[in-house]
Amino acid sequence: MITFRGNEYPCCASLTMGIIGGKWKTVILFHLINKKLRYNELRKSMPTVTERTLSLQLKALEEDGLIKRKVYTSKPPLKVEYSLTDFGKTLIPLIQSIADWGDFVIEEYAK
Repeated sequence: MITFRGNEYPCCASLTMGIIGGKWKTVILFHLINKKLRYNELRKSMPTVTERTLSLQLKALEEDGLIKRKVYTSKPPLKVEYSLTDFGKTLIPLIQSIADWGDFVIEEYAK
């Protein structure tokens, strides 16, 4: 068994999927690869995700240390930006491979 941040996993693949698994986490991370985004920008880039799900997934990614949430309070309205942490950036090759595989499937098998 592997223990990471208080959770036990039977293997390394299970650990990885425990952190980035689910329908939306990898999509969120993909959109944050090259830039910081505000909540509404993320929401627009994923039109089928509900606001509740997006909020929960962002919170989970932040708790796991993959993204950081920066709140600007200097002047109204409140501005919040999300970006990858250094730990989150270690996932870029994996996320890019997942995206590349999706492109391959569309090109080769979606006919």
